[in-house]
Amino acid sequence: MPRITELLLATSRCAAFVAMLTASSVAFAADLSSISNTDAASALRTTLSKGAESAVASLGKSGGFLNNPAVHIPLPPAVESSKKMLKMVGMSGQLDTLETSMNQAAEAAVPQAKTLLQKAIQNMSVQDAKQVLQGGDTAVTDFFRSKTQADLTTLLMPIVKAKTAQVGVTQQYNALAEKGSKFGLLKPEEANLDGYVTGKALDGLYHMIAEEEKSIRANPAAAGASILKKVFGG
Repeated sequence: MPRITELLLATSRCAAFVAMLTASSVAFAADLSSISNTDAASALRTTLSKGAESAVASLGKSGGFLNNPAVHIPLPPAVESSKKMLKMVGMSGQLDTLETSMNQAAEAAVPQAKTLLQKAIQNMSVQDAKQVLQGGDTAVTDFFRSKTQADLTTLLMPIVKAKTAQVGVTQQYNALAEKGSKFGLLKPEEANLDGYVTGKALDGLYHMIAEEEKSIRANPAAAGASILKKVFGG
């Protein structure tokens, strides 16, 4: 009899444990199912908005590009490879001025991107949200590039051009680069300094947005929005 009693108790405990696990699983599934498409899209818009605002703020200030190794805009490769020779013929100061001016041009242009970035976020469809949520580390960058790159290039180019025009060697560079591109010495995007700087400015902007998004995904609670914790935490 004692053995039968022990077996009955053990069986009862196992049944209770299984019931507890089942209840937990059902509750977890119900919690995940409560995350609607609207919730996901709302969470992502919040994430991207925070990321975009932070990226623009960090880059659109003095030293935002110049002093940040992750986004610093170097001289075009064709110029960089000839840097030693150019310095030997007395162009050291001009090269330094050019590189500084390029980064300052990007810093001056980036704040103007905020409106277009926010517009892209507001117009984000549920399908866009799903693709970004299910995508990898480059999902945010891919989204912003596809939605804003062309318009941002058009918007930022005149600002970059006005800034780089203040440096005398810019015109010289463009003239030399045009010749060099015809002989395959430069890539087409390097042949025009303003286009090169604008492209690099956008690369830096998208990079910083992606970094912000990764940070929020990793710790959604720290972003201060419960909906982020609900979606990304789940």
